[in-house]
Amino acid sequence: MAILIANLIVHLCLLCNIINANENGDSTAQDVASKVTYKTPEISGFAYLVETFDDEDKFKKTWILSEAKKESADEDIAKYDGIWSVEEPKKHAQEGDLGLVLKSKARHAAISTTLSKPFYFKNDPLIVQYEVNFQEGQECGGAYLKLLSLDPEHQDLKKFHDKTPYTIMFGPDKCGNNVKLHFIFRHKNPLNGSMEEKHCKKPRERLEDFFKDKQPHLYTLIVRPDNSFEIKVDNKVVNSGSLLDDFTPPVNPPLEIEDPTDVKPDDWDDREKIPDVTAVKPDDWDEDAPAQIVDEDDVMPEGWLEDEPPMIPNPDSVKPEDWDVEMDGEWEPPEIPNPKCADAPGCGPYKQKMKRNPRYKGRWSWPLINNPNYKGEWKPRLIHNPNYFNDEHPFRMTPIYAVGFELWSMSTDIFFDNILITDNEEVARKWAADTFEVRHARIAEESLTLWGRIMKATNYKPGWWALYFIYCAIPIILYIWFLLTRVRENKYDLKDEDKQPLETNEETAPKEGETENTSPSTEPEEESEKVNETEEMIESEENDTPTIGGDGPRRRKPNKE
Repeated sequence: MAILIANLIVHLCLLCNIINANENGDSTAQDVASKVTYKTPEISGFAYLVETFDDEDKFKKTWILSEAKKESADEDIAKYDGIWSVEEPKKHAQEGDLGLVLKSKARHAAISTTLSKPFYFKNDPLIVQYEVNFQEGQECGGAYLKLLSLDPEHQDLKKFHDKTPYTIMFGPDKCGNNVKLHFIFRHKNPLNGSMEEKHCKKPRERLEDFFKDKQPHLYTLIVRPDNSFEIKVDNKVVNSGSLLDDFTPPVNPPLEIEDPTDVKPDDWDDREKIPDVTAVKPDDWDEDAPAQIVDEDDVMPEGWLEDEPPMIPNPDSVKPEDWDVEMDGEWEPPEIPNPKCADAPGCGPYKQKMKRNPRYKGRWSWPLINNPNYKGEWKPRLIHNPNYFNDEHPFRMTPIYAVGFELWSMSTDIFFDNILITDNEEVARKWAADTFEVRHARIAEESLTLWGRIMKATNYKPGWWALYFIYCAIPIILYIWFLLTRVRENKYDLKDEDKQPLETNEETAPKEGETENTSPSTEPEEESEKVNETEEMIESEENDTPTIGGDGPRRRKPNKE
């Protein structure tokens, strides 16, 4: 047992050393990564907006906090007072690599900035690209980006709120189990100029992990002049289609609609089947016969205890001291299952089982036959849709002049970075390679160590592993302590058993002065007392093991001088 404990201690020490070594290795890797000089990437072509948030002075000049209030919210929560900050990410940070962070939760927050020049939907595609990291996971809330419409009445970004006109809304959103990746565009009716939101179909891929893995992810939207679109996450296409075919409600209304003034004629018979009134109920039809009858063939199982009730009063129950007969009535002990019925097939009066009544037919009714006057299901006639139009170019949306985040979240520290608005797909691809791909590769390299993989598996909460280790170690330690206690007790018991016969023989041994069957001493009296004592010790050692049923060990009487 001592060897087992020693091995356990050694293994625990080795495990601690491994963890410490990997911690040091992981921190060393992070230190090396942080020592690598970070340089803000440069855009390889034209962009309407490129924002890395690395220049805090530029951020304060170009991004504007909203001072508006929500119109449809209570006064105490209507104000856009959410807190924004420019800072490094919590994990895998590099010195100088900053991002925009939504710090507060359960508050409305809005911030926006203008493009270098308005984007007009003509002959070039629109590419929207940015990174999001839910550093604390996400319970309920969004991280979508709004592309604000060019409107002379809504130029002041300090008044940016939920009713501010936008052309496109794109980005992740989650509340509970409802996970979305929004792509909504507002389409202008060419007949009356009204605006209507068009919602993209759901992505093919599952998106739940992007909200809980606490890693940065790259969201990309590409809308092309041929009305096609693509949505990517981490450069992988998760949704694609056409503006004309894959949105609800559809861009173009139907050519024909049902006439709202059309009314079903009174003589229209839409009954496919009708009762056959010529049928007659058979004479042997018994409507009063029960559905089930007693099965006379059913017999009581052997061992059934008819005289024993299934439940009996609990003999161990005691009437409560505060029981009031006038208020509570006569006290009766609660009932418990009859223990005599435990091994029996049943107790109490036996009731035969029921079976289906062969005579039962139910209530008689006329059988159904085909309706000779059936005209089918009535529908209003179709007429030309007065609101019909055919917009073959829904890509030609309202121009955009600014972008902004207008959010409400139940989680803190949502990290945004590397926003790009451009009309060149190659520029967007190169920007993703210089920003997200570099960051993604560095995080993967830092996570190669054992401790990095453990931290990743626990969402960077090592305390979970410590608690789990303690939880598992407590019963093991208690069990080892119990075994050691038993071993000590058994050891002491064995010692007591070994000593007991000796003590008994010593008590029954002849006392000094009593007659013993020993030969007279032939040794001269001149020998020293030391020699006698030596012989007595030798003889005592020879007779140390008592014989069963004997008179105990024989001892030499000391010589009297």
